[in-house]
Amino acid sequence: MTTDEKYLTRCLELAKNGSGLVAPNPMVGAVIVYKDQIIGEGFHQMYGGPHAEVNAINSVKDKSLLSSSTLYINLEPCAHFGKTPPCCQLVIDSKFKRVVTGVTDPNPQVSGKGLEAIRAAGIEVTENVLQKECLELNRRFFTFHTKKRPYVILKWAQTTDGFIDEDRTPGQLGSFRITSDETQVLTHTWRREEAAILVGRRTIENDDPKLTCRLVEGKSPIRLIIDRELKLDYSKYNVGDGSVETYVITSVPGDAIGNVKRIIPANFSMRSVLKAIYALGIQSIIIEGGKATHTHFIEGGLWDEARVLTGNAEIGSGLRAPKLKGKIIEEFKSGVDRVQMMRYA
Repeated sequence: MTTDEKYLTRCLELAKNGSGLVAPNPMVGAVIVYKDQIIGEGFHQMYGGPHAEVNAINSVKDKSLLSSSTLYINLEPCAHFGKTPPCCQLVIDSKFKRVVTGVTDPNPQVSGKGLEAIRAAGIEVTENVLQKECLELNRRFFTFHTKKRPYVILKWAQTTDGFIDEDRTPGQLGSFRITSDETQVLTHTWRREEAAILVGRRTIENDDPKLTCRLVEGKSPIRLIIDRELKLDYSKYNVGDGSVETYVITSVPGDAIGNVKRIIPANFSMRSVLKAIYALGIQSIIIEGGKATHTHFIEGGLWDEARVLTGNAEIGSGLRAPKLKGKIIEEFKSGVDRVQMMRYA
């Protein structure tokens, strides 16, 4: 590992502390090095708050050392006014000797402009150090800006013999529990990390879920329900309780249904649905059911990641799990359950 890679690795470690807190901004960490010693570091802690560069510079006790120091940062410093002033100007004003970045910002408002300004000020710039790792960390942010849609995560639980639900009698309601308590906490942690959670109408009708991250601390994701013909009165379900921003994606125009707003896509292809979600500025969604909803996204090739949880029981018959082909990148145990993490291939 080179010296530059060592300090960029530390930037990535710092950046991860902003997970679930900074979206729609990216996770960013910054490290300031003087004579091979870290004299300052920081990360973007909360959306609307100071960026990583600001926090790192503020942490340096002797500001006179900045002009002889190197700033390491996993993403190009911003070059536009948003919730905060442009960080590239702060970098220039601090007179750093050198700046090392991991990847260029894909946001058209930045996209090379920050580094261009820093170079024009006479500061040495090194780019694309640990580029792959930096892209991976902020894959939601990059997907949103390059593909013009949210980053899509599929998630379901299945029995050891491949069923996601039991055989139901007409009118039978209530959720069918497959995984352990430990895995329930894990899934709520995952929800906290995403901008939105999406399910189909039947999931609401059958299970009446809350779709929150109530088992862990953090902000619950925006709730999205696909109900093309608007068959449900959402004021009668948990998702209509007003505790979390909630939308129904439907073809039926009209006002909000109690606390539930409407999204009306151009049509009901999943590509059009994602376009309507993108228009709300939602960078990532985790899809938790049901089978038909998952299948639509799978058949359309409109997913990036899948998380398949396999419980510790067989039921013999029921609703089969969706069929999915992807690249398995990780497998691990959660309590008695098995977790497979996959990527679109």
